[in-house]
Amino acid sequence: TDKQTHMLNLIDTPGHVDFSHEVSRSLAACDGVVLLVDAHQGVQAQTVANFLLSFESGLSIIPVINKIDLPKANISETVQQMKSAFGYEEDEILKISAKYGTGVQDLLESIIVRIPHPTGNPKKPLRMLLFDSWYNQYRGVICLIAVVDGSVKRGDVVRSSHTGRKYEVMELGLLQPNQVPLDSLSTGQVGYLVTGMRSSSEAHIGDTLHHNDVIVQSLAAFRPAKPMVFAGIYPMDQSEYPTLRSSLERLTLNDSSVSVRPDSSSALGQGWRIGFLGLLHMEVFTQRLEEEFSTSVLVTTPSVSYKAILKDEQELIILNPSEFPDRHRVKEFLEPVVNGTLIFPDQYLGKILQLCENRRGIQQEMLYLDSSRVMLKYLLPLSEVVVDMFDQIKSLSSGYASFDYEDAGYKPAELVKLDILLNGHQVD
Repeated sequence: TDKQTHMLNLIDTPGHVDFSHEVSRSLAACDGVVLLVDAHQGVQAQTVANFLLSFESGLSIIPVINKIDLPKANISETVQQMKSAFGYEEDEILKISAKYGTGVQDLLESIIVRIPHPTGNPKKPLRMLLFDSWYNQYRGVICLIAVVDGSVKRGDVVRSSHTGRKYEVMELGLLQPNQVPLDSLSTGQVGYLVTGMRSSSEAHIGDTLHHNDVIVQSLAAFRPAKPMVFAGIYPMDQSEYPTLRSSLERLTLNDSSVSVRPDSSSALGQGWRIGFLGLLHMEVFTQRLEEEFSTSVLVTTPSVSYKAILKDEQELIILNPSEFPDRHRVKEFLEPVVNGTLIFPDQYLGKILQLCENRRGIQQEMLYLDSSRVMLKYLLPLSEVVVDMFDQIKSLSSGYASFDYEDAGYKPAELVKLDILLNGHQVD
């Protein structure tokens, strides 16, 4: 509209609850958000969760209804849901079809007008936000960065505020979406950086990178990824233990959100206790382990981390029943809980309420998004969620319900250790 050329740095974020951490760290590198809602499916639980993350980050939000070309698109009901859930008026909501390009030009112009440009200062010393990374076996760690202040060019020496290590900038550029090398990046640009880092542990997500000889104030750090679900992974044959260890080390190079520690079982032998962001994350990780590294593994039933407050005020984290302390030493046990959000047609309300009550849930809120869709919010024990609650919700609602949850800390619980004896001998 103003006959000027604009550069838009776009980041697509995953919608699944397991990867909400990916969303939050991407938002830290952004100045605004396009909130997409499917015209056929309407507002989903993940839509609400991502809206709240964006709102709490203070970002400008552009509400958009996509797929208006679908024969079963219900635009009026979707508008009503967005008004109920987020408080938007109809004239604020854009309606587009990405498939046919309908309304896309209006959306791009709205991004330029409604989302503020980066507020950094190109004359200030360099500050870059490191918000993502992956490992390349030939080039080392490739970092995704947002240049907040100043500029950086190839050959510069930069330092990590988190580790204090310094690196030479070997390559940098933009993603369009393939890597396009440039000589320099300046304030407001988002791109990639290759510095010769040899391990993903050196690329601390949320780190501030700056020129080696300049002292700067670090940017706000991210909340680190927190494993929510734990499972034991053991080789099918103990002779394959070294091979599995090597495979795990290589796979975790590209997945720093996984926590790994050695574990042993009297029944299964030597293995590892691994923490994941959620069940989908666990399934993807174990599938990659088997397909990419040709390893056969045994995966135990997923569990969660409990806490025990001892009478001397020490705090123990329990990841395995074998670590369960003597009951006489314990003041109280704590279990992890989550704030769950469910959105579904109201004809399934009775079944979903019964399921949540059976899973020891505490109802927090119930809201009708329109004449036929309900949003429920429950406080749920994480242990009741991680095994089969997703499947149960989909089954009871014929696939029409969506479910999302976020960490809500710990609450007191009555826990008892159950020992299983086989031929009189205790086993796991």
